[in-house]
Amino acid sequence: MTLLGNIIWFIFGGLFHAIGWWFAGLLWSITIIGIPVGKQCFKLAKMQLAPFGKKVVEKNNSSIGLIANIIWIIVFGWELAFANLVSAFIFGITIIGIPFAKQSLKLAYLSLMPFGKDIEKVK
Repeated sequence: MTLLGNIIWFIFGGLFHAIGWWFAGLLWSITIIGIPVGKQCFKLAKMQLAPFGKKVVEKNNSSIGLIANIIWIIVFGWELAFANLVSAFIFGITIIGIPFAKQSLKLAYLSLMPFGKDIEKVK
């Protein structure tokens, strides 16, 4: 199911969203101050490309990560999470879309506060 889900996700929008995140990561990485944000954009691009078979785990909770997450939420985190919640709702309307809704919820969780989180493969 993981491979099939990732192929379907990739074809129907995952590639385009990952390219957008990758481009945003490049733009943020132009300046030294933007490199941490660029790293989070690359993390989101990786997750957006193939979310099936991966999970989001808490890596560490530091005060710098908390401050970075607060700034992230204020600037654009809540919009990204809301967009993923809307797509999860749309996917969840049909029975076939429920696995895709779960992946959208996973992306909403990661896009709301990405600092201090890591992506791991599900075993």
